[in-house]
Amino acid sequence: MYERTPSLIGRQAEAAALRRSFRAGAARRGNAVFLLGEAGIGKTRLAQFGEAAAAESGLVTLRGRGSTLGPSVPYRPISEALLALIRTGFTLSSDLGPYRAVLGTLMPDWGRDGDAPPGGSVLLLAEAVLRLLAAVGQDRGCLLVLEDLHEADRETLAIVEYLADNIDRQPVVVLGTARTGPGPALELAMAAARRGDNRVLRLGRLGQQDVAALVAAFLDVGAGQAPAEVVDRVHADSAGNPYYAEEILHSMVDSGLLVREDGQWRLTGEARSSVPESVVWNVAQRAESLGEEGRSVLSAAAVLGNRFPLSVVQAMTGVGDRGLLRYLRASVGAQLVVADEPAPDWYAFRHPLTAEALLAQMTPAEQADLSRSAADAIERLNPGLPGRWCVLVAVLRERAGESVRAGELFAEAGERAFAVGAPGSAVDLLERATALLVAHDAREAHARVLVSLLPAVAEAGEFERARRLADGLATRANVVDRTTRALLHVRLATLAQLSGRWQAGTEQIDKARALVGTDAQAAAQVDIVAAGLALEAPGEHRLLQAEQLARRAVETAERVGLPSVACQGWDLLGVLARDRGRDAAADCFRRAGDIAERHGLVIPRIYAAVRLAVDDWVADGAATALRRVHGEALAAGAIVVAYNIEAMLALDAVLTGEFDTAERVLAECADAVRRLQIGSMIRYTLMTKAVLAAHRGRRQEMEDALAEFAHHDGAPSPSRALSLGLARAFCALLEEDRPLAERELAALAEAERTNPSTFQLTGRHGLALLLDVLSGRAGWPEFRARRANAAARLRWNHQFVEFAEAVLHGRDGDTGLADAAMARASTTASPFPMAHHLGLRLVAEHAAADGWGAPQTWLRAAETYFHAHSAVPIASACRATLRTMGVVLPARRAGIDKVPRELRVLGVTTREFEVLELLAHRHSNKTIAARLHISHRTVEKHVAALITKTNRTNRTDLSDYALTLGPDGS
Repeated sequence: MYERTPSLIGRQAEAAALRRSFRAGAARRGNAVFLLGEAGIGKTRLAQFGEAAAAESGLVTLRGRGSTLGPSVPYRPISEALLALIRTGFTLSSDLGPYRAVLGTLMPDWGRDGDAPPGGSVLLLAEAVLRLLAAVGQDRGCLLVLEDLHEADRETLAIVEYLADNIDRQPVVVLGTARTGPGPALELAMAAARRGDNRVLRLGRLGQQDVAALVAAFLDVGAGQAPAEVVDRVHADSAGNPYYAEEILHSMVDSGLLVREDGQWRLTGEARSSVPESVVWNVAQRAESLGEEGRSVLSAAAVLGNRFPLSVVQAMTGVGDRGLLRYLRASVGAQLVVADEPAPDWYAFRHPLTAEALLAQMTPAEQADLSRSAADAIERLNPGLPGRWCVLVAVLRERAGESVRAGELFAEAGERAFAVGAPGSAVDLLERATALLVAHDAREAHARVLVSLLPAVAEAGEFERARRLADGLATRANVVDRTTRALLHVRLATLAQLSGRWQAGTEQIDKARALVGTDAQAAAQVDIVAAGLALEAPGEHRLLQAEQLARRAVETAERVGLPSVACQGWDLLGVLARDRGRDAAADCFRRAGDIAERHGLVIPRIYAAVRLAVDDWVADGAATALRRVHGEALAAGAIVVAYNIEAMLALDAVLTGEFDTAERVLAECADAVRRLQIGSMIRYTLMTKAVLAAHRGRRQEMEDALAEFAHHDGAPSPSRALSLGLARAFCALLEEDRPLAERELAALAEAERTNPSTFQLTGRHGLALLLDVLSGRAGWPEFRARRANAAARLRWNHQFVEFAEAVLHGRDGDTGLADAAMARASTTASPFPMAHHLGLRLVAEHAAADGWGAPQTWLRAAETYFHAHSAVPIASACRATLRTMGVVLPARRAGIDKVPRELRVLGVTTREFEVLELLAHRHSNKTIAARLHISHRTVEKHVAALITKTNRTNRTDLSDYALTLGPDGS
């Protein structure tokens, strides 16, 4: 007779589905499979079959399980699965880059030496796990088995959801098991199955035929040789549940109801029992067979949950080593206990119902006494209660009736969960602490918990919930001290800032100020949050107000010893000082970096280095320092910072004319930040995408990116300045629509007047000055005043300033100074070819009119560059201007490759296609003629020809058709 059925019965279809899933994963078509069913239905057995089948197919297999006692420890199933890698001697690949340090949240040994694992976003950790699994399975595939997801913490479920959504092109398969009862795990499985190649396999109960096969296998007889009355009895009493069926068979054999005589099995009586009672009775009988001391060992283990460490059980019971080993072997033989693979000291009950059955035999008083004994033993063996022990002892103290102590431990566990980037679990634990402390009127402790709870709720994205939690307590003067209430309001202000509600944040700051009094530490925290709010709030004087608040916060923080606040303050002061000059800003950033270095604050130190590198970049146009600090951010695991730098490097590639590089870097960065849902970075990448499209002269792409940016940005923000100057105005100039460019820059000036930004490359400090000089709106007085601004000395801006200076000297008739200024401008503009040639085109006409420089040479160079980059309107303008100067130009017939094949077949010429592209913007014939520098009549002829060749009914129909063409005419 077998103690457990050795074969997989009644699950052939599911087994085949798993094999197909594994083959797809090995072929880099990753997917997730969820096994759903009631307790005892066979989810674990099918998962074990899947694990063995995957291993036979060559996949690397990892396995972890959810907790079964109280609130879950964050990431426990994932961490447990990764332990297998450590046991095999796996070493992390350097290809994981910054995600190596992030994985330190799960496995501290994997963090960089000397750096604490960053407690960042759950999504960052999920991306790190995805990359790790892909690296593990890159040659043969990887299977991650996660059992009992219904017991898993929120963060584990978030990682599983992220994996299910993003493994479609990875050599990874996720196999999860969960019960079918309502809950987050079931919702996750059903939602994932609606996306990609993921699927749900629901395990139903076994039919009569499958139960017959199970009974035959259990009794070790051939198919069809099990007594029919036994099969009927087991099928009826188990209702097709495999675990119940096996327990009923155990019960029948152990009680003598089912015996083997002369090689045949037969029933000796008619006793019947319902399934739950039979399970409890059977477990009790097997436990009693171990004797009183053996039963006490199992009872102690059951109090600890489905999984238990022998060291704690021994400390609880006082049983010696030999006795404990004897009872353990007997328990394994009785099919009550199995070895728990991740750690040699740990064992588990064969099924969760086993532990539940043992607990059902205890009185509440017995459970309370054993729980207290277990908690005492754990605290003696594990000082400080590291890792999972804190939660477990909190549960045991609560069960023992020690509610206040339990509340304090839940609070401690919640704060730890938040520190490792698990806000969902932190909220669960802290709310449980709150409930216990409130029930026992521990108000001061409750208030301290709430201070910790609010940031966790905010990180979980539940801002309104946080406000409700704090509102009542923070305003009751007789409950907690004034400083604690003030800090609660500061937390609420931070939440409001994170959710984009600066006005609500300001109201909370006002309430906090009324409570701070003489507490300097609290005052510094109020000021730094208020400074950040001031920077986001609209208004003419917001920058000055933000600076005053940040300076006061820094002074206080340095006096009372708040290094993190001091770093924030100096960082903000540096950003605000940029308009006063590079040295002033650099001094602030260096101070922030020095403080961070002294106090071991890794991320603030990286931020300071990034700020300094950005200043080098915008000042000199060289991104060398930016690339170096990008490497430092990767090494430190500062993922968000690293992506921020990547987006800036993409912008640098745009400005330096490396458009293909910019597109590639931007696409990779945008894809990652969208997956990780980093809102600020999503907006930045969209803005950079708009600038890239503008510098390519692709208006529709630019408008699409700006529309998406506006959708993510909500209300107009200071970053709108980039859209007006660096994107819209620049695009208009490439379209030869100077009036539109001037209107965009005028809108920029108004936006900066009413809501000044800290961005320096928007165009207001360089390009706007050049256009004002060209139009005659600005002369030497305006030029000198605007050139004196520190931002005008930044290389991108300064090229336009020098072009403007050349025009003014030429206008005065001082050709020597004009030529010298033009030479300086060309040198300054050398890293920026698109802007350089735009400057040549804008200045050339004025140089020709005033009789200085080499306008024909400049226009020829500009025309060649713009033609090569398919900037048709401005290239045509250069050619037209050269013709007015009497220059004979060869006809350019190149560019037919830009015409889509379907249009070339119809006989559409290069010039006709240029007209068609402009028709997509609903321009009039007159406007098109001006853009292409051809006559109005010529445009009419091209439109008529296009209508005929494309078989359109009229001009409107032709414009609609033009809209369907992509930016490359496809």
